[in-house]
Amino acid sequence: MKTLIVVDMQTDFIDGALGSKEATKIVSNVVKKIKKYVKNGDRVIFTQDTHKKNYMKTREGKYLPVPHCIKGSDGWMIPSKIRNAAPEDTLVIEKPAFGYTGWKSILKADKDPVELIGLCTDICVVSNALAIKNTFPERDVAVDSSCCAGVSPASHDAALLTMKCCQIDILNEGKEPWRE
Repeated sequence: MKTLIVVDMQTDFIDGALGSKEATKIVSNVVKKIKKYVKNGDRVIFTQDTHKKNYMKTREGKYLPVPHCIKGSDGWMIPSKIRNAAPEDTLVIEKPAFGYTGWKSILKADKDPVELIGLCTDICVVSNALAIKNTFPERDVAVDSSCCAGVSPASHDAALLTMKCCQIDILNEGKEPWRE
């Protein structure tokens, strides 16, 4: 069984506090990808960047002084168009940092392939892809770049290069809808 990890497709990263035109342009690709996994009987997992109201007093808040993804806020939510593409009981992981550290307990020791999509390529997607690759060095890990956007196109491309260097397969590179 394959696993699709949908990283931080939340309002604040799409068209909210940290949104971008690139992020808005990947939404339909993300929905299509989720529906494809569901139709094939594969597993879908969502991650959700989750901060507390004291965000501005945290280390991340010091370096990125834009309150975002505050638990319970509209910006923290996964838009219904995206969330409803998967079954209601789909696992949603709230993570307080860029990368989730509990992949070993969720993905187990099997060698089934994992694919990641979402936002932001250069922060949370790369962090989670590398965490999974480091936890499971023999597992196939891929990132579909047509379902990702970074803080900027240049940082997106840099993250893809970093992941390639770490033996993560990059799918659909150069076919990002925001490049059109």
